[in-house]
Amino acid sequence: MTGSSAPHRFGRIALAAVAAFALLATAVLHAPEGLLPADAVLHGWSLLHRPPLATSAARAVTATGTGVLPYAMVVLAGLAVGGTRRRRVTAAAWFGLCLGAGQALRYAAMSAIARPRPPAGDWATHASGCSFPSGHATTATMTAGLVIAALVLRDTRLPRLPLALIGGWAVSVGLTRVYLGVHWFSDVVGGWLFATAWLALSGSVWLWRTQGAATIRSTS
Repeated sequence: MTGSSAPHRFGRIALAAVAAFALLATAVLHAPEGLLPADAVLHGWSLLHRPPLATSAARAVTATGTGVLPYAMVVLAGLAVGGTRRRRVTAAAWFGLCLGAGQALRYAAMSAIARPRPPAGDWATHASGCSFPSGHATTATMTAGLVIAALVLRDTRLPRLPLALIGGWAVSVGLTRVYLGVHWFSDVVGGWLFATAWLALSGSVWLWRTQGAATIRSTS
């Protein structure tokens, strides 16, 4: 991926994710009883497979996808990108702003769609608000994407294992929401798509900004 084509590539990814999110939201709004086939199947499976140890582990994982921890992760990742102090502080501020703005937009989309959650009697953890897209899935995916971006900015030769572990954490947070009965599976998929769209758009803006600054410096 050349430097000049990277912003366009990220822009196309953002458009594709937005289109997929819109299609999924439309399907959810028009589905019989508001459920897609996988929603009912996976929700029913989770109700029948909740031994105490697995439920406790799921609660522990799901707790990492909200609150202060995601912000701490992205700010620390930004500070670790390397380079000058100004570059590190700028990256940390940009990552924190990206996560906060993404959460705000997700909340707006959730309120507009206003999909009900699964029955409260099926919940194995606390939840609030509407259901689509999942806030935990969105936040964890945005956090993982920003941490991976920071690692790549620091060293483009990064081994695949850390990337897989970070991505696996984000996926696990989303799946625990289904397992604990507080989200339908399509809510989680919607969160993943929303986060992908926002990350790609933010990445495109970041690249345009950094490339534009580099061009100005080279011509001055």
